[in-house]
Amino acid sequence: MSTEITETIGTEAGPARLTWYPAGRPRYVLALGHGAGGGVEARDLQALARALPAHGVTVALVEQPWRVAGKRLAPAPKTLDAGWRGVWPALTAPGPPVISGGRSAGARVACRTAAELGARAVLALSFPLHPPGRPEKSRAAELLGTGVPTLVVQGGNDPFGRPGEFPEGPHRLVEVAHGDHGFAVPKRAPIGQDEALAVLTDAVAGWVGSLE
Repeated sequence: MSTEITETIGTEAGPARLTWYPAGRPRYVLALGHGAGGGVEARDLQALARALPAHGVTVALVEQPWRVAGKRLAPAPKTLDAGWRGVWPALTAPGPPVISGGRSAGARVACRTAAELGARAVLALSFPLHPPGRPEKSRAAELLGTGVPTLVVQGGNDPFGRPGEFPEGPHRLVEVAHGDHGFAVPKRAPIGQDEALAVLTDAVAGWVGSLE
């Protein structure tokens, strides 16, 4: 079991917090940002933090400055991007290539900034393709414009975009059947919650291995 290491990083948007889950001999650092409605306690982020170090991936969970400050509402996208840029030097400091990732709003940040920051790849968890019930408000351009290998992991019942709604593109898409925007599965589903999260972690571990 890896030992967590927490540090606070000053950014243009205010202090951010990194929680590291180190691998013994890391091949990559996977940086994961949270969504606009929650923090790094999200089930998918925690599952990856527990599972990936055994696969040679150090995981860094990134808490945006607005969460560190105790605010309830996420700021504008440009402020989220500024916070992400501010922690990037700390993410690259250990040496291995950095995979930029996150869930929901955090996935959008990773997509928007990947090319300029030199990310090795992007992991988009529960990418909010559109607001619920508003498919005409598509954010596909952010996903299609990463410029690096990109994996999308999406719940089969995500109201922000079901897997079948995603456009064709260079990204790879993995579906977590019956999962909602937080990858929760209903009790009546044929797979349990642990199985659903195993689909996610196994997919990410396999994809990271394919990057080499």
